[in-house]
Amino acid sequence: MAMMTGEQYVESIRKMKIKIFLFGEQVSSAADHPILRPSLNSVKATYDLAKKPEYEDLMTVKSHLNGARINRFGHIHHSTDDLVKKVKMQRLCGQKTASCFQRCVGMDAFNALFSTTFECDEKHGTHYHKNFLAFLKEAQEKDWTVDGAMTDPKGDRGLAPSRQADPDLYLRVVERRKDGIVVRGAKAHQTGICNSHQVIVMPTIAMGPEDKDYAVSFAVPLDVENLFMIIGRQSCDTRKLEGSSMDVGNCEFGGVEALTIFDNVFVPNERIFLNGETDYSGMLVERFAGYHRQSYGGCKVGVGDVLIGAAALAADYNGAGKASHVKDKLIEMTHLNETLYSSGIACSSEGAKTKSGNYLIDLLLANVCKQNVTRFPYEITRLAEDIAGGLMVTAPSEKDLRHPTLGKYVEKYLRGVAAVSTETRLRILRLIENLTLGTAAVGYRTESMHGAGSPQAQRIMIARQGNLEQKKQLARDIAKIK
Repeated sequence: MAMMTGEQYVESIRKMKIKIFLFGEQVSSAADHPILRPSLNSVKATYDLAKKPEYEDLMTVKSHLNGARINRFGHIHHSTDDLVKKVKMQRLCGQKTASCFQRCVGMDAFNALFSTTFECDEKHGTHYHKNFLAFLKEAQEKDWTVDGAMTDPKGDRGLAPSRQADPDLYLRVVERRKDGIVVRGAKAHQTGICNSHQVIVMPTIAMGPEDKDYAVSFAVPLDVENLFMIIGRQSCDTRKLEGSSMDVGNCEFGGVEALTIFDNVFVPNERIFLNGETDYSGMLVERFAGYHRQSYGGCKVGVGDVLIGAAALAADYNGAGKASHVKDKLIEMTHLNETLYSSGIACSSEGAKTKSGNYLIDLLLANVCKQNVTRFPYEITRLAEDIAGGLMVTAPSEKDLRHPTLGKYVEKYLRGVAAVSTETRLRILRLIENLTLGTAAVGYRTESMHGAGSPQAQRIMIARQGNLEQKKQLARDIAKIK
């Protein structure tokens, strides 16, 4: 099967019987609900962009499995050039959607599992790599969007999975059969899972022998029996129900998260990629986290480009675009954004080949990248809000602007420079609001803190990867200390 068009992708999701609950009611289709559709549109954009000749080199690549041209989101990285192009592709997608486009977690899960299953098989004589390759081949041929699910609810963070008061607070195997396993538990904060064809489940932490039932990785379709999801709320989410393209800020694209429940889900043997090998749970977590922290050096930068542009336009519309302090703030925003990008490119350029043949980013630099992402977007949004002014959060609605009596007052008193209409000014301010405070803030500002692991997770990895003893020896050598 050739790569799908965006519309073909939408129809493929519409045909699936995915169980989705929102505001206590079951949603018939993610493709047709006004709150969920912008999120689907963001994924659709990754299909549309792959069909444009000018983006072919970034968005598509030849599969190493069959030589066919595939969407890069389904690719296994086989060089540092692949790793660099991944980041550049993510920046492009962020620029075109100004939101989370949701396919990164699946791509990062693919690459983490590719090498981890290979090395697990090498040690334990398992056949997980064969299972994974068969799944990957089908995913590429059918051009699936695949979600990656790692984050468990965790319960008491001070206790291991098997010591929790409720054993289901980490997803686990509850039954082993000849033909497969039955799993129970949940995965939290699952971005874009309601827009996916399949989900890859992974453990969320390194585990000891006593947590054997929790060291599990597998893939299932999203419409599998006994799997359902509960959509999370976002700030300003019900604005999408009002029919105003102006008030939502980003009228076409968005992101959405869900708590996904696995209530005794059966997984056939051929879709299992880890099953009790606790000594490889940590490797899988570390490699997935590394790839995903690399991703933030692309996707968040692309959204940052849009926010910087919006702030610059707001300054122009306010008549302050030439003010030196505004210019300096835009320079600082650009400096911070490009620093994030440089971290993403650096960890990609310094990647190395694994035993399996695919390429792993430099883990230290990937964690440095994500550590920066937990900080810089907050300063970028602060500066954007500073430049935009208070009207960003006090402006009347589009209905007031269109009102036969009130509209002339909104038009008169909320205009900035005379050459720019009030509606134009309000539209750009609503976009900034969306990116910094509204629904897109989940995919930009707040997700910058917690997505791919909160700050302390990166600091732990930086401590492990930082090679402090080597640095001590460098100092001894220079100081002539034996």
